[in-house]
Amino acid sequence: MSGIGRASALIGAGTIVSRLTGFLRSVVLVSAIGATTAGGNAFAIANQLPNNIYAIISTGLLSAVVVPQIVKAAAHDDGGRAFVSKLFTLGTVVLLGTAVLATIAAPWLVALYAPGYPPQQQALATAFAYWCLPQIFFYGLFALVGESLNARRVYGPYTWAPIVNNIVSIAGFLVFIWLFGPTGSATAWTSEMIAVLAGTATLGIVVQTGILFLFWRQTGLHIRPDFGWKGVGLGQIGKLAGWTFLMVVAGQLAGLVQSQVMSEIPKSDPGVFVAQNAWLLFMLPYSIIVLSIGTPYFTQLSEHAAAGRDGEVRGDIGRSIRTLGVFVVAATAALAAAAIPASRIFTGSPDEAVAAAGVLLCYLVSLIPLAVLFVVQRSFYAYDDTRTPFFFTILQCAIVVLTAWGALWAFHEGVLPSAQLVAAVALGQSFASVVQVIVATWLLHRRLGSIHVGSWLWALGRFALAAIPAGVVGWLTFELLGGVDGWTVSDKILGAAGAAIIGIVVIAVYVGILAVFRAPELTVATGLVRRFLPGRR
Repeated sequence: MSGIGRASALIGAGTIVSRLTGFLRSVVLVSAIGATTAGGNAFAIANQLPNNIYAIISTGLLSAVVVPQIVKAAAHDDGGRAFVSKLFTLGTVVLLGTAVLATIAAPWLVALYAPGYPPQQQALATAFAYWCLPQIFFYGLFALVGESLNARRVYGPYTWAPIVNNIVSIAGFLVFIWLFGPTGSATAWTSEMIAVLAGTATLGIVVQTGILFLFWRQTGLHIRPDFGWKGVGLGQIGKLAGWTFLMVVAGQLAGLVQSQVMSEIPKSDPGVFVAQNAWLLFMLPYSIIVLSIGTPYFTQLSEHAAAGRDGEVRGDIGRSIRTLGVFVVAATAALAAAAIPASRIFTGSPDEAVAAAGVLLCYLVSLIPLAVLFVVQRSFYAYDDTRTPFFFTILQCAIVVLTAWGALWAFHEGVLPSAQLVAAVALGQSFASVVQVIVATWLLHRRLGSIHVGSWLWALGRFALAAIPAGVVGWLTFELLGGVDGWTVSDKILGAAGAAIIGIVVIAVYVGILAVFRAPELTVATGLVRRFLPGRR
């Protein structure tokens, strides 16, 4: 636990700084191009494309396969050097080819993801996309190097490097405001403005990727270009990656449907850009808590699975879920209570903040289930099983698509106002995630035998009972500070301050209730928190 605690603290601290600078990046970006403008939504679509395509070609493969395989390759006579060299060579070739093809196809990709945009807005999004799509190559290298570092227990750089990306982006966006002033229409853009804004976004990814290579020596691996892709296990990766590739494609197709639905929204109402910012807020606790604690557990779990120690794997599953649960349940209550002031950080007015808060609350329904899913899904990966996650993810994607189409139908029939369409799409996604984690847990129980579901479900239930009154106190605090007409919603910076105050109140009440009832998980959580303090290790 001491090793996991140190790694979790290192990853968590980096993630906190990364997310805070990421928030500042989004605030500056909203100040430059607006939250509900045609230009803002055009840039949102273009900058989303490299993430979507990179996810298809790389993310699922890396998270599902690379860490367990590098852990196994470490047992080879060369410590895994030949395997990693061949893996990097293959990955670089695939990523470069994908980036080139995607950039050429920019007009068709924009039309596919945003068919509801008028011609001028599609043209602007396409111009942005030509600058943004090369990010695919650098995103892929970043993940490939970062997951390799994680597999060798070098956790820090992968978490801290995005901070530099955010700093570069903030500087570039401020230069944009200084040169051109705030703008949001689809017709006022020049080629210079497009180059500065989108070029800045891509430059940040390039710098972020380059920094990781400075830490490669710590892995102890010496890689070189190697096009002999046979003989060291890449065939096994291909077999495992086949199911993962199909799973990620299915997820991206579901996201494509959501994007198409949201492109139908009038520009004055919350659209793609607002949804992305709500997702950014939603991902704050997920990134800080789930990734920082879950990533070291995944490496340990992979080692236990590779050694055939199923009993220890079952113990890892229960401990990680209970530890994650202490933090995630508190974060859900805090973010729900502070939804409106937190949303004000990324919006231009109190009314926009209220609308965006509704989207955030709909996403928050799935925060706890997704934390459980992180552990359950990676337990399958640790046993080289990517086929089973494909099937329960297909179910989730089908529900996402059906609920998005249902929301669009309700919108066209006049049942659902356009201002609530994004929230309805977000709620459909959360419902799909709840169903997914129930099915996934059942399948893992069948695979491993008893994974002590009752014990960690009971723990999550206790945490929820503590979080409900804590959340209520947090909401009352928001009302005492003036509510939707108060100072916490009047400005972006004040919104951040108000959200912090409400969050502190919620967490204090939550911890107090758990302490009164002497929840054993609180001791573990307290130990992890102490590692963040100066002078602690």
